[in-house]
Amino acid sequence: MKVKKRILATSESLCPHCLQRIPAARVERGDNIYLEKTCPEHGYFSVPVWRGKQPSYESWARPRERVETAVPSTSGGRGCPFDCGHCQEHRQSICCVLLEVTSRCNLECPVCFASAGEEEVPDPDLETIRGWYQRLLDSGGPYNIQLSGGEPTLRDDLPELIALGRSLGFSFFQLNTNGLRLCREPEFLGALKQAGLSTVFLQFDGTRRDIYLQLRGRDILAEKLEVIKLCGEAGVGVVLVPTVVPGVNDQNLGEIIQLAVENIPVVRGVHFQPISYIGRYPFQPSEQQRITIPEVMSRIVQQTAEKIKLVDFRPSSIWDGLCAFHANYIQMPDGELVPTTRHNEKSNLENCCDGSCRAGSWGEPKQVRSFIASRWSASEPSTQAQESCCCSQKGEKGSLDLFLERIKNYTFCISGMAFQDVWDLELERLRYCSVHVVAPDGKLIPFCAYNLTNSKGVPLHRGR
Repeated sequence: MKVKKRILATSESLCPHCLQRIPAARVERGDNIYLEKTCPEHGYFSVPVWRGKQPSYESWARPRERVETAVPSTSGGRGCPFDCGHCQEHRQSICCVLLEVTSRCNLECPVCFASAGEEEVPDPDLETIRGWYQRLLDSGGPYNIQLSGGEPTLRDDLPELIALGRSLGFSFFQLNTNGLRLCREPEFLGALKQAGLSTVFLQFDGTRRDIYLQLRGRDILAEKLEVIKLCGEAGVGVVLVPTVVPGVNDQNLGEIIQLAVENIPVVRGVHFQPISYIGRYPFQPSEQQRITIPEVMSRIVQQTAEKIKLVDFRPSSIWDGLCAFHANYIQMPDGELVPTTRHNEKSNLENCCDGSCRAGSWGEPKQVRSFIASRWSASEPSTQAQESCCCSQKGEKGSLDLFLERIKNYTFCISGMAFQDVWDLELERLRYCSVHVVAPDGKLIPFCAYNLTNSKGVPLHRGR
């Protein structure tokens, strides 16, 4: 039986082979949404971008308002996505910026968006990084900073880089790391904390050793667990970051969340990243090797026996609906996770009671930056009272003092971000990206554009 097709939206994309800009469309086929596009030279491509009706695509998609970029630094030329820097076509200001402080790595992962360790490139020196910080300030910063690579902990002067950023006015630093050096050298973690590190963004693909053997080439689960323990002792928040790969760890999501919950308040959340085929990967993906946002959310619900409910999840208000999801909770003394976000499919509105969806709090990247920083940093003792809240519903949980203490120290976030690759790239999504990378020449390039590679691994921006 032939499935009826319906075009939901039109956009532009790139050919996976020649990287030429071509027309594209989001097309509904049955319960699924596909991105379809045709290159005059290389033919037709179709990629699933939304599978299933739980939640429905219609309830999740939402209109977005353009936010003028602070200081566009490129203009003219070939247009999006070739003139990134960012350009006047970009429609969203910046939330988070990655500084790639090294290309060196102490792992050889089969899948790596940065293709780390393939070439020996000198680390940028302190003055270069000072210039990057200044570039961010000149472009509307300070922004949230993610120190990345490669493996950034291979730099002995990493504490100095954080201290420099702090001295220039940057207040939130997260460290994107595999954790191996932190496990081996707790004193280095202490130095990072003293310099001003806020959060460890810990690569954490699962709770089974075989998962790491497949995705990282080594059994490093014990090291990951030790890092969580050491961060608790050092007073550094942790966010677990699994790369979700169908057939490898997509049936382990519930156990990852359970481990995270058992380690609240040290672990502040889990940030799932469905695999995107950019950088280094061993094959051209089939439909079965992709996993979409509703599939990730549905697996979480199923694997937690519905302790996490689908209605808890919300789309982002600044990114495209295909890009991200999040759910916020407060852990009560009995271990229960009380949701503070709710998604209403009928009205496409949200309800919340932790401030995450009050007017403006998620409407602009500046407020998103502040909210993320407060939720992902290590917990601190509560000293100020706040107004009562709709979460206070059950007996002693209605105690204002108890609730305020829990909301300060025991918040927990489950979130996810689906980065685009050359097969599912939509330029309209890209123009609303608020996660950028500082290129070596100081240009601010959206993450998905910077890391994009064609079917042969040729980059669009990285290394050029």
